Amino acid sequence: MAGKKDLERLRRRRRRKQRIIRATVHLFVWLGMAVLYYVGFSVFFDTPFESQMKHSTDRLRREYEALSARYDSLSTVLGNLSERDRNVFRILFESEPYDFDSEHEQRQSSTYEKIVGRSTRQLKRELRERVSEMERQLETLNASYLELQARIDTAGRRCDNIPSIQPVINKQLTLLTASYGMRIHPFYRTLQSHQGVDYTVPEGSRVFATADGVVRDAAQRNSTQGQTVVIDHGNGYETSYSHLSKINVRKGQTVRRGDIIALSGDTGLSLAPHLHYEVRLDGMRVDPIHYFFMELTPTEYQRLMRIAQTGMQSFD
Repeated sequence: MAGKKDLERLRRRRRRKQRIIRATVHLFVWLGMAVLYYVGFSVFFDTPFESQMKHSTDRLRREYEALSARYDSLSTVLGNLSERDRNVFRILFESEPYDFDSEHEQRQSSTYEKIVGRSTRQLKRELRERVSEMERQLETLNASYLELQARIDTAGRRCDNIPSIQPVINKQLTLLTASYGMRIHPFYRTLQSHQGVDYTVPEGSRVFATADGVVRDAAQRNSTQGQTVVIDHGNGYETSYSHLSKINVRKGQTVRRGDIIALSGDTGLSLAPHLHYEVRLDGMRVDPIHYFFMELTPTEYQRLMRIAQTGMQSFD
């Protein structure tokens, strides 16, 4: 009996061991099949999460490329507008504008390291903000340019009506004998306000209109000024030319800058043949030297100002 029990116990152990071995083999087989299935599925097929990520990445790449193209286009337009503004600056001020581009490049290079390490989503958001900001700057710059262009056009039309040349030919700047300000009167020998400039020119010298306008008066004004021409240029500007020997225009006549309106003389209260020239703005007499900017260089203007400050004797 004892031998049978031992034999039965051995059989049960053997069957248990065989079941464990079969179970282990089946487990490894299934694990191997699962691994092979996962590897094969991963190689040839995408998981839903991977597929979603790929679609999101493709969409972000397309949006980034579109924003980059838009940014490049806006940069080109902004560069063109900046160049036009620099040209306007050169025309108005006759000098080179400040180079902001180099400053921008230095600032851009210093911030390059801050970009490294940022996520694609963050860069995309920042690029979109930069494009929006550039669009706002472009709109502002374009509006400013249009306003500036309109003002330049308006100023260009009005410049013809602003006195801006000398009334006589004075290329050597030697004919100015009395300037604007307090001077000793040649007849009364007292200190009086001389509200114009005097040019010592021979009698019969040509006198030119210094701006476009309409002749308001052309006649013998009084015993002091003699024969005088007054031109209304609009916008509050008037010019007066006195002590003339001959008047070539009539009241109400339209004249252009550079037209010969009279010949100089010695009429009225005059010490010698000369031209007395005045500029009035809104009824107030102003220094005519400040209105010779069209034909004088900065150096010539400074020289004329030094001549005017020497305390010269007036002729009327």
